[in-house]
Amino acid sequence: MNIQALRLPHLLAGAALMALLPVANIPMAQAHDFKSGDIEVDHPWSRETPPGARVAGGYVTIRNNGGTADRLVAVSADIAGKSEIHEMSVNEQGVMTMRPLSDGVEIPAGGEVALKPGSFHFMFMELKQPPRKGENFAGTLTFEHAGEVAVEFAVEAMGAQPESGHGSGHGQHGG
Repeated sequence: MNIQALRLPHLLAGAALMALLPVANIPMAQAHDFKSGDIEVDHPWSRETPPGARVAGGYVTIRNNGGTADRLVAVSADIAGKSEIHEMSVNEQGVMTMRPLSDGVEIPAGGEVALKPGSFHFMFMELKQPPRKGENFAGTLTFEHAGEVAVEFAVEAMGAQPESGHGSGHGQHGG
């Protein structure tokens, strides 16, 4: 058997693999959209934290395609001992405050709510491990009517901000 005969099967296998790559990438492109009933969760993301940080933020855009309002009442993440829904706001004196929302956030019928830096967001506290850029971590969003939605948070770079054009809560993730 000559060397050319040995290479041909490897070349054919490589060509077949290359032909499948665009198809294999489709689930990854759709991996940051999650759904339960009328609720759609678009691109859950977090930021990488500096060494020693005990908290991290989480962001997402939630759409309610139904005719009845729903309410996001809880969040959990496997990297955190405790998770809460928070709101950041600026008072009349210009002081920024952050507070937990014990009643959660209403998602209006036919509407959309963006949880993003400087607004509504998730706080992941008592971190068991720091979120690292390029990694994902599992979480669960709990809605009053739609129930639990399992999601994967994509970890973006420190300082990442939402970008326009792909859901208001989509972070810049460079790929």
